[in-house]
Amino acid sequence: QVQLVESGGGLVQAGGSLRLSCAASGRTYVRYDMGWFRQAPGKEREVVAVISWSGGSTEYAESVKGRFTISRDNAKNTLYLQMNNLKPEDTAVYYCAAHSLGVLTTRIERYRYWGQGTQVTVSS
Repeated sequence: QVQLVESGGGLVQAGGSLRLSCAASGRTYVRYDMGWFRQAPGKEREVVAVISWSGGSTEYAESVKGRFTISRDNAKNTLYLQMNNLKPEDTAVYYCAAHSLGVLTTRIERYRYWGQGTQVTVSS
C-alpha cells in the first residue's frame, strides 16, 4: 500500500501559476503509474493528467493541454503538477492517485490509492 499527500494548493489570480506536489510513502518500491485528478463543486471528478512510472509517457485532458505539466521524481517519491495560465474554471480540489496495473490509463476507477486533496482557487 502507498500513502499520498498533496500540497501546494492555494488562491491565485487568473493567469497565475501554481505547482502542486504529491509525496508518496509506504510501498514506494512498487512501480506505480500516477495521475492528477480534480473535482469542482457539483461536478464529477475528472482526470487532469497522468504519467507512467518511468515518466516517459503522459496524457492530458484537453482543457489543460499547453498549460499544465505533469512530472515525477522517483528518487524523491514525489509527483508534480505545474499549472500555468490558470483560469477560474480550474478551481477545484486536486487529488493525486496511483495504481500498479502496469498500463497507463485515464480511467479514474483504475486508480486504487488516493490522497486527501488540495484546494486550488482561481479568482477572475
